[in-house]
Amino acid sequence: MSYSSAISLFIYELIATANYIGTPGKGILAADESTGTIGKRLSSINVENVESNRRALRELLFTTPGALECLSGVILFEETLYQKSAAGKPFVDVLKEGGVIPGIKVDKGTVELPGTNGETTTQGLDGLAQRCQQYYTAGARFAKWRAVLKIGPNEPSQLAINENANGLARYAIICQQNGLVPIVEPEILVDGSHDIEKCADVTERVLAAVYKALNDHHVLLEGTLLKPNMVTPGSEAPKVAPEVIAEYTVRALQRTMPAAVPAVVFLSGGQSEEEATRNLNAMNRLKTKKPWSLTFSFGRALQQSTLKAWAGKEENIPKAQAAFLSRCKANSDATLGKYEGGASLGEGASESLHVKDYKY
Repeated sequence: MSYSSAISLFIYELIATANYIGTPGKGILAADESTGTIGKRLSSINVENVESNRRALRELLFTTPGALECLSGVILFEETLYQKSAAGKPFVDVLKEGGVIPGIKVDKGTVELPGTNGETTTQGLDGLAQRCQQYYTAGARFAKWRAVLKIGPNEPSQLAINENANGLARYAIICQQNGLVPIVEPEILVDGSHDIEKCADVTERVLAAVYKALNDHHVLLEGTLLKPNMVTPGSEAPKVAPEVIAEYTVRALQRTMPAAVPAVVFLSGGQSEEEATRNLNAMNRLKTKKPWSLTFSFGRALQQSTLKAWAGKEENIPKAQAAFLSRCKANSDATLGKYEGGASLGEGASESLHVKDYKY
């Protein structure tokens, strides 16, 4: 396979970055909530959505003693990429000194895809190359782009699958040409009453289309990461055991995902903190072929207990950081198949985080 001269400038860095992020025992904190989304999180604890409070929450996370040892990457929102700690140190430097690679969310959200029943496509390709160059200069070394698909009577349509696969592939090649490892995120929403078989079928169809598109666009697979949903029943269907989710999820990946990709960094998709950890743990305990490491890229499933413990009060920071460290350690153990439970520290660890038609 031939790669453009633009990618060849970064080829070794891209591969090294992707491999480092996928290190077993570590994972990604998704702290890339948009200003509107983080506002909803803050309002849930009666905290005003202003820059100082957003910065304080991010600083609480990034400076938790011991937490960065469990992380390999943190996805930032553009505002956070340029923010500094209260002591004046850029967050990018705080992360790098802790052995954590800064990343950046680069998509511009979803819009309805004409000709479909409310399905969506993701915008943000215009000007992406220039933004990637700016983010690389600012210290980011990987990027994230979220495509969203839904399960319905006739969904996802082939049009939505193809459109989102091609969008992810175009984003990925642009990122690589500008030095950023692309996290490819085709999220299939958990909304609905479908069973796990249906989710598995759709996940396999979507991932097959995504990897066809990535190959068609000459994306360097060794310098990418996949951020998929876990294969689960719909939010309105009866739950199944973590071992069942593990079996269906890993099988879907085996059937569709090339061994060239170094790691899968799962999204939590509205599962409770504890559910997401237990399901990831079950996958890593599964005795089967797994040519990629299976880790995490959790947002809500790393932050819910922390947010509740903090409640916007400075005196609660030690308690909030203890909750965050507990979840980081739990998920670090889960990437090794060594989580034994008991990380339900603080309020909210077992609370469902599902939001219908979730938007960042």
